Amino acid sequence: MNPDGPVVVIGATGIDVKGRAAEPLRLGTSVTGVVRSSLGGVARNVAENLARLEVPTVLLSAVGQDHDGDYLLDHTAAAGVDTTRVLRLPDAHTGSYVSLLDQDGQRVYAIAEYDILSAISPSYLQSHRRLIADASMLAIDANLSPRALGAIFRLAKRYGVPVCADPTSQVLATKLLPYLSELQMVAPDAQEAAILCGEPRAPATSEEAIETAQRLVSLGVEVAIVTLGEMGLAYSDGSGWGHIPALNTQVIDRAGVGDALTAAVIFGLLNEMPTDEALRLGIAAAALTLRTRESVHPDLTLDLLYDQLIV
Repeated sequence: MNPDGPVVVIGATGIDVKGRAAEPLRLGTSVTGVVRSSLGGVARNVAENLARLEVPTVLLSAVGQDHDGDYLLDHTAAAGVDTTRVLRLPDAHTGSYVSLLDQDGQRVYAIAEYDILSAISPSYLQSHRRLIADASMLAIDANLSPRALGAIFRLAKRYGVPVCADPTSQVLATKLLPYLSELQMVAPDAQEAAILCGEPRAPATSEEAIETAQRLVSLGVEVAIVTLGEMGLAYSDGSGWGHIPALNTQVIDRAGVGDALTAAVIFGLLNEMPTDEALRLGIAAAALTLRTRESVHPDLTLDLLYDQLIV
């Protein structure tokens, strides 16, 4: 590990398509609403947020040799992310994620197509072992295959590089179960956290979420965050625990909010901030992202983040 090295972010890069209903959804027929697309992919979103916060960032991912792939890489590179190591595959579609939202902007259904990430193989990761060895941190999402995750954690252990993870979804979160004791930080939502802890139901209150975060720490996670939407988040880092409320803000779109939080917390950890201070930065980044239709706030800067924190 090199404390002055880049953060290497590994995982999904794709297009998000979001349809938000303007009236009650009805099974078997269409309703009026708004359909928009934006740049997405958990890893890509985290990488762009980090770059906009002036953190040197390298993205390891895969996209097709198609218009979507060109658009994603051009935009991501323009934000400051090193995308030169992203695989371009001529016979594969760039990944995508389609979500259906109700009138209140709550996700009802979603479909993810990220088969292309099978190209993120152990051999691809081994070919970038010097990059990983020189990283200050690895940030991963659970879209990766079990073989890829195994290779990442072996390399991280060999070179002493800390790993932060986004469970991504309830279905994918189980992939992280073998590696909880090797995570510096994980940031599941309440449902994902219950899965990681083997609990029968998701925490419903801040007190229950604190207990779940403490349970994750007992399983080996260094910093455990349980996000609670409008209730904020709960956390534990072994030496302390608590609840931080969400900021009161306008909600335009919830896409990418967790990715912004993850990136800002990573920024805080890299700068050796106390856990609660790093988490407040995460809450501020989440609030900013809620106000935009994009998955990453297009004008995010450190100054804007700290201004939001003060407010």
